[in-house]
Amino acid sequence: MKNLVLAALSLLVAPMAQAFTFTALNGDTLDMDAWRGQPVLVVNTASFCGFTHQYRDMQALYDEFGDDGLVVLAVPSEDFNQEYSSNDDVAQFCRVETGLTFPIAEITPVRGEAAHPFYRWLADEHGKVPSWNFNKALIGPEGELIGFWGSTMRPTARAITSEIRRALP
Repeated sequence: MKNLVLAALSLLVAPMAQAFTFTALNGDTLDMDAWRGQPVLVVNTASFCGFTHQYRDMQALYDEFGDDGLVVLAVPSEDFNQEYSSNDDVAQFCRVETGLTFPIAEITPVRGEAAHPFYRWLADEHGKVPSWNFNKALIGPEGELIGFWGSTMRPTARAITSEIRRALP
C-alpha cells in the first residue's frame, strides 16, 4: 500500500529537469546536475536581437544573487536568425565587448527536432517553447521548472526576482 501511495504522489509532482549538460563557449561542459540545490535562470539569447540589452539585466542578476547561489546560463541560438555564425564571435561579443561573466553555452538549437534536450524537456513536459530570443526558464534547486517568461519580461522584473529570492538556499 505504501508503494502505491508513493507512486500516486510521484505522478502529482511536476517532472524535474534531468542532468542536462551544455557545452560552454570555451568547450568546457556546463553540467546542470552540478548546480542542484541552486536556482538556474536559463535564457536563450542572440547577439543581434532587439532584446540583447537584456544581457545587462542578466549580468545584474548574476552580480546581485550569484554569491547567494543563483546561476545564470545564456544559451545563444541561431533559431531566429539573429546570432553570429561562430562561437568565437559570440565569445568576443559576450565576454570582451559586453563583459558578461556568467556561464554561456555554445550556439544551441532551442526549437524543433534539433532542439537541445533541455529545451525538448521544456516543450514535452511543460509545453514551453521559446517563441523568440530571450525567453527565460527558472529552474528550481531540485530541478523543477518554477517559471517561464517571454522576451518582453526583463530578467530583473519583480515577477522573476521574487521567484529567484524564494528559490535561493
